[in-house]
Amino acid sequence: MAHLLHLDSSINGDRSVSRKLSARAAQAWQAAHPDGTVTYRDLGANPIPHLDPLAWEARITPASEHTAAHREAARIGAELAAEVLAADTVLLGLPLYNYGAPSSVKAWVDRLIAAAGDDPSALGGREFLVLASRGGGYGEGAPRHGWDHAEGWLPHGLSLTGLEPRFITAEFTMAGVNPALAEFRPHAEESLAAAEREIDALWTPATATR
Repeated sequence: MAHLLHLDSSINGDRSVSRKLSARAAQAWQAAHPDGTVTYRDLGANPIPHLDPLAWEARITPASEHTAAHREAARIGAELAAEVLAADTVLLGLPLYNYGAPSSVKAWVDRLIAAAGDDPSALGGREFLVLASRGGGYGEGAPRHGWDHAEGWLPHGLSLTGLEPRFITAEFTMAGVNPALAEFRPHAEESLAAAEREIDALWTPATATR
């Protein structure tokens, strides 16, 4: 039976574009896998603890020498890794905060790396889609070209786990509320529409094959 792991990380609730995109992708996945199951984790509303000294000590200490405290510190990473391993597809809603990924996503990645140990392919072999949003534009020719450090960092960080993210991104999402970006509203609308079209084409609904 197909299984989906759906993750969100925005702190903006119903106003979040990345949440809307990830929800759309989850609905499309479920339409294509009506018998599939879903695990949902909200890193924005319920952030996991950042990697601490004890968790790092557990990471570099042989399992045969782990204390009860080490095992408890490693439990979170093991739980997160198990969620990934159980999934055929992973969806991550990823907003851009201060030109980088939310710290909750960094914590998730750090915990997965710790759980993966020395195996750089431990969590590979599954579809990983990142539904990203960014308030401005950071592409080629933009004044802040290259300032989106989330999309550049995530594949590098996850390379230590085997996960390979594919990005679907909507940009200029702040154009509707920031007067300084008002001129980019048409571009924002098209960028969002393009992301939605790409999401809708990801999987074939099960009813279309009958």
